[in-house]
Amino acid sequence: MLKDYFFISFGSLTRRFLRTSLTMTGIFIGVAAVVALISLGQGMQNAINAQFASVGTDKIIIQGASAGFGPPGQNTAGKIEKQDLKIIKNIQGISKAAGRLLRIVNVELAKETTTLFAASLPEENEERNLVIEANNIKVLQGRLLKINERRKILAGNNLWTKTQTFSKTINTGTKLKINGFSFEVVGLLEKIGAGRDDSIIMNEGDAREILNEPEQYSAIVAQTTQKEEPSKVADRISRVLRKDRHQKEGFEDFTVQTSENLITSINTIVGVVRAVFIGISMISLIVGAVGIMNTMYTSVLERTKDIGIMKAIGARNKDIFLIFLIESGLLGMSGGAIGVMIGIGMSKLVEIASKDFAGNLLRANFTASLIIGAMAFSFLVGAISGVMPAKQASKMQPVEALRYD
Repeated sequence: MLKDYFFISFGSLTRRFLRTSLTMTGIFIGVAAVVALISLGQGMQNAINAQFASVGTDKIIIQGASAGFGPPGQNTAGKIEKQDLKIIKNIQGISKAAGRLLRIVNVELAKETTTLFAASLPEENEERNLVIEANNIKVLQGRLLKINERRKILAGNNLWTKTQTFSKTINTGTKLKINGFSFEVVGLLEKIGAGRDDSIIMNEGDAREILNEPEQYSAIVAQTTQKEEPSKVADRISRVLRKDRHQKEGFEDFTVQTSENLITSINTIVGVVRAVFIGISMISLIVGAVGIMNTMYTSVLERTKDIGIMKAIGARNKDIFLIFLIESGLLGMSGGAIGVMIGIGMSKLVEIASKDFAGNLLRANFTASLIIGAMAFSFLVGAISGVMPAKQASKMQPVEALRYD
């Protein structure tokens, strides 16, 4: 019996193909937007989490508290200095720690000038290895910097690939002027992501010279011992630094974050942005639902005589109700199916288009639950939209329906 209801409903939709297609428009636009946004958002979260997983959850980042917008080490109210690094190294639960300078510098190549990030590498072996590991620094061509080597740099991936910053190609051996000082590129880096592929890396001695920063750091990265819980060690660092700076809790001019804190913060931001856009997309679904309701009311009027005939030969109110409810549900699900396909195509296009500047960070992630959920949701939207028209159809009196012209 239920199979017959589906055949009747499907036949009614195909006979009114143009109206059915136009009615589905609102549904498939909304579903396409939701599928694209959820898949891209989930893909981005997975990529970010994978990056942090490769670094490890045993890392703690200490920075000056920001007094405004800007890159790390710029526009900060608090300062992180060499003395802080010494203090942190002696805190219980810290296996090693390293400081870095991160600043914007002027870079010149063949009379072209731009501003880029410059990041320092420590010149002690243990600290150096920690920074390389924590930042996933890998050389694709050339070599890494040697300890105490001067006027040599590593070029970030975007500086030498097809997304290069300068019109002239950067290779190993290329000379660049940084804040007026001449440097030679000795290594070309793999893609790191997280906005770090437009940077250059130099030894700390060179960074301090060109930036005129004898004591300050932009950030300190610390690694906890295996037995210690990073969050507890982070609290310990905060207490020791507050005591050294004579500051009260809540009034610190520095921040201490674990890798887990950073992952949670980033995922929260991504989740909020995704929720806002999905909320906007729901407007299209509401418009689509109103369209389905309108179409179903029209369908009830057009088929009044058919309803009368069905009732005259024994169809019950429940049968008529189910026929129209299934029809509206199929209308919603058909729009949902088209929307899923368009959404997959849209997110894949965004993924491909963003590969040059976002690398693998903006990936589309399609799960069976997403696709099935989108289809089920669109069926539900259609079915709910058809409840009132179906009720109206089921309550018609056979005599009145047959008399309708």
